Amino acid sequence: MIEVKRTDALIVVDVQNDFCLGGTLAIPDADLVIRPINSMLMTFDHLVFSRDWHPGDHFCFSDSPEYKDGSWPRHCVQHTPGAEFPSALRVPVDAVIVDKATEPDKEAYSAFDGTDLADNLRARGVTRVFVAGLALDYCVKETVLDALREGFEVVLVKDGARAVAPNQTESVLEELRRAGAQITTSDNVS
Repeated sequence: MIEVKRTDALIVVDVQNDFCLGGTLAIPDADLVIRPINSMLMTFDHLVFSRDWHPGDHFCFSDSPEYKDGSWPRHCVQHTPGAEFPSALRVPVDAVIVDKATEPDKEAYSAFDGTDLADNLRARGVTRVFVAGLALDYCVKETVLDALREGFEVVLVKDGARAVAPNQTESVLEELRRAGAQITTSDNVS
């Protein structure tokens, strides 16, 4: 069991309609992350929700995306239903919302990339972050690695994350363990 302290924050990465069932870039079983995430919300004093927040002309959009080369179907366009959080995800009104990949010519997988998230967390006295969300093999992974580089202790909540390529889940978890992240499940967070 991992006891949550006042110096801990929960970062929920990119749980948005376009990544969930019926979205333009739906991740397998993405909707299954919502229950474990919701179950942890009341445990934390500090909550951060990141969102992919692309302009309509973002360079990564392609009508014939290759995925591996960084081209993707049109997704999470600012102020569209696909960019919104799913209605089942309980986003508290006092949560910090971090928008990323907001410039047309820059990609940002990590919630720390091009944002003031690290400074915001430090200003709140946060020393450890718990991370969950979508997609484990892209934005969640990069958020975990950047949090470690920024000097935070990191706990990945694996039942609160899903991968674009589910067959990559175990190798990503192992990579994050080797980098210094602790791996747990939501029922071990109290």
